[in-house]
Formats: sequence, structure tokens, C-alpha cells
Amino acid sequence: MRQDQRLEIDRISKRYGSVVALREMTFDVRAGELFGFVGSNGAGKTTAMRIALGVLSADSGEVRWAGGPITLENRRHIGYMPEERGLYPKMKVAEQLIYLARLHGMSRSEAQRSARAWMERLGVAERREDEVQKLSLGNQQRVQLAAALVHNPEILVLDEPFSGLDPVAVDVMSAVLKEKCARGTPVVFSSHQLDLVERLCDRVGIVRSGQMVACGTVAELSSGGNTRLVVDAPLAPRGWADRIAGVSTVGYEDGKSVLELGPGADDQLVLTAAMETPPVREFARRQPSLTELFRNVVTENGASEGRAA
Repeated sequence: MRQDQRLEIDRISKRYGSVVALREMTFDVRAGELFGFVGSNGAGKTTAMRIALGVLSADSGEVRWAGGPITLENRRHIGYMPEERGLYPKMKVAEQLIYLARLHGMSRSEAQRSARAWMERLGVAERREDEVQKLSLGNQQRVQLAAALVHNPEILVLDEPFSGLDPVAVDVMSAVLKEKCARGTPVVFSSHQLDLVERLCDRVGIVRSGQMVACGTVAELSSGGNTRLVVDAPLAPRGWADRIAGVSTVGYEDGKSVLELGPGADDQLVLTAAMETPPVREFARRQPSLTELFRNVVTENGASEGRAA
């Protein structure tokens, strides 16, 4: 796959009456990259994905693939997995996958081979003759992913692909997405599971009120934030570090104090204060997790705009 095969979302805006769903949303997903798309409920993630697919039209802005506009022809090479079930509930699993592959231009023999391979890969081969509505929610989700992959897409756009999956299925799906990226496929997905996004994704985009407010690797996003320290001083009184200028206690983990240092705060003063009540078993800097970064970005005046998405 050529390296210029990149999905670009360029300043797209969308309004429903007085409600602004997207406001000049801009990001790209590069060849062979896993891009995590996170934001509060109603932040605009699904709207952006549907515009990328051509399901919705933008009021302004442009979606490009490999440097050119998205057309009916190249939409056939996109694999899409909606958050809501997009399968025919009374169709049998194998029959449905073959049908969808054929809609994307595969011959019957190609469609049969691909459907069989993906049913095996995703652990639903034994349910091939079952109607989708008779499957568990987790198995329906596996079939939904197979439907997104069965035509060997050049781009993957997945809305909450890990929803309802058990840990084994999460591992299987994670491995599949990594394999697709290793072959050069750009993959963008949204998820409530921020720890999973952090573990899998090359880059992350955080959306708030229809705008991309932060985009980059987790390391890049956290580099501009305040320093955090984890201090294990078991005999120190609760809140012992709050008296130090520029230092605040943001939480406790297994009895350890998690501290945030504001601009100009001196970590050596923190160590000195901790040593006043020895022992000090741990004193370490910590990079903020994606969950912490998300809370910081989507919170205004201490009140979150919604649940992580």
C-alpha cells in the first residue's frame, strides 16, 4: 500500500439547526496508523465518521483519500463498523458476510473464501448457519467486525468496536487491527475504553463540542501538562504535600500519594517534606494516563461535559 494513502478530514463543519455538531474538525489518519478518536458523548465523533463515509454531508470542509476527494468508487474500499448493529438480524452469518462482500465488488468465490477466513479468525465459524439475532452481543460484535473486513478494505473506520466484548475477544480484535496496520491500512476507531486506546493507538485525537482540541501521541499530549509524582510515604499525614507552594494532592493509589506540581514547583521540596516522616519507599515521576489527559481536556471549571467516549 502506498504511503500517500491517507485519510484527511479537513475543516469539516456540520450544523443541525441551532446545534453545532462539528466546527472545522481537522485530523488525518496515515497509512499503517492506528488512530484513537475519543470525546464525551455528543462531542461529534460519530458525525465526523459518517461524513468521512459519505453517509452524511458536511456543510463545509473536505474529506480526502490519497490526496483526492472521497468518491462512490473509493467508498467501496472503506470498512465501516457502526456503533449500532448494522447487520440484518434474520440473515445467517455466512450468508450475510458473503452478501456484503459481493456488494463491495467481490466475486462469489472470493466472497466465500474471505467470509470463511474471517469467521475462523474471529471465532464465529461454528455459528455460520445461525441467524445474527440468535447470537450473543459479543458474537454479534465479532460478526460486525467481520463485515467491515470481509472485502479487504483499504481504510477501516470503527465506531466503538470493543463494546460488549470479553477480554479474549478484545485481544483477538486488537491483534486483527494491529495486523491490518502492519499491512499499511489506516485505522481510526472510537472507544470508551481509554486504557485500550492508550495501549493500541499510535496517535489520539480528543474531541470537545465538535472540535479537535488535542491530537498527537500520548507522550506528546502529556508533555505540556503539569508534572505528577507518586510518593509512598506511609507514615505521612493525609494531604501532607498540600502545604508546599505549587503542589496539590490529586489522589491516592494503594496508599501512595499522587501529587501534581504546578509551574515553578520544586520536587526536591516535596522529597524533603516526605522525609520528615520516614520511610519514603517510592518517589517517582509519572506520565499522565490518557484517562487523566482526557479529563483535563474535556473539563471546564471542574465540571466534565460528559462521559468518556
